[in-house]
Amino acid sequence: MIKHRGFPGRLPGTDFQFTIRRANPKGATPLVARERFPDRRAADRRADAGFLLALCQQFGEEPFARGNLDAGRLSWLFGREVVAAEDPFDPEDYDALLRVDFARAAASFPEIFE
Repeated sequence: MIKHRGFPGRLPGTDFQFTIRRANPKGATPLVARERFPDRRAADRRADAGFLLALCQQFGEEPFARGNLDAGRLSWLFGREVVAAEDPFDPEDYDALLRVDFARAAASFPEIFE
């Protein structure tokens, strides 16, 4: 499992996790596109925005390996702002390549692109 050095471990001042410490011996938690409802808590929306901002700053538009990025946090963005960068894509692989879709990200989170 690739560890992304320099990537924040969590949203500052909160317990919203962005990375994991070690690989699960049973395999990676599968990535699934979770539906974001409009009535989500403000703290959850801030965590999504903070994670997306960290992804944009760390990787830009280049593909990146899933590595030690938290599957739960990635799943809130997967299929919209974060998309598969390879075909076929294995959602249970730590080495699976992803990329940020900047057009969708700017539409969904305009406050981080101002």
